[in-house]
Amino acid sequence: MQRLVYVDGEYVQEHNAKISVFDRGFLFADAVYEVTAVVNGKLAEFDGHVERLQRSCRELSLTLPVTPAELKSIHLALIAQNKLTEGAIYLQLSRGNAGDRDFYFPGAEVKPTLVMFTQARAIIDNPKAETGLRVVTCPDIRWHRRDIKTVGLLAACMAKEYAHHHHADDAFMVEDGFITEGSSCNCYIVLHDNTVVTRPLSHAILHGITRHSLLKLAASNHIKLEERLFTPQEALHAKEIFISSATTFVLPVVALDGVTIADGKPGVITRRLREIYISMVE
Repeated sequence: MQRLVYVDGEYVQEHNAKISVFDRGFLFADAVYEVTAVVNGKLAEFDGHVERLQRSCRELSLTLPVTPAELKSIHLALIAQNKLTEGAIYLQLSRGNAGDRDFYFPGAEVKPTLVMFTQARAIIDNPKAETGLRVVTCPDIRWHRRDIKTVGLLAACMAKEYAHHHHADDAFMVEDGFITEGSSCNCYIVLHDNTVVTRPLSHAILHGITRHSLLKLAASNHIKLEERLFTPQEALHAKEIFISSATTFVLPVVALDGVTIADGKPGVITRRLREIYISMVE
């Protein structure tokens, strides 16, 4: 069955979904995006994703052409019309089509381009929750405003491909000797006293919606937290490593750069955080 996708106010079959070759998202990656998980046919943490989208728009002087309430209605319509039970909705907002290629931002008369579509995938029963991820490290070559969720993801794609080439599931990016984040996730280590360590928020990492909720859930469940930088070497000697993102929730890492972490199995803290996060979402 063809997916029904949303393009600038219209719901169209995916093969009819088109934007201009002059769209600035296509020409300059002058666009932002969000991915919201869907579980049991319902949106997960929608309000957090909208707040981050609005922040990205403010940082780039982008105009969101619909209200948060309208945005939610579009999401719900896509879920219903595509009969999506579990997966995600991808949203992309670009500065629009200025009629030609020009580096300068166009005037207010140019309408932003808003696109959304569904993606069916297993989230709750992700097999990697049991087997764990194998991860490698690579240099972080991205720009210095990673807190803005832009579609300029070539460096992340290169990191994913680097991981694939080295028979790994993902890559942790390293800058100035410290892990920043994964190619599409936030990163955590668990110390031997069960303290969860994650990098503090800054321009260096994406302000993860799942991360935000996890830290609150950890605190309310008496799991110790520490927000600070950590190195790949410290991660190698950690009791556990895990990641979080909108569509993976919490997944364990069982090997880093070919070195097995602890006993090579998902750890107790990782399992607990995944469990309580899923309970919150469901």
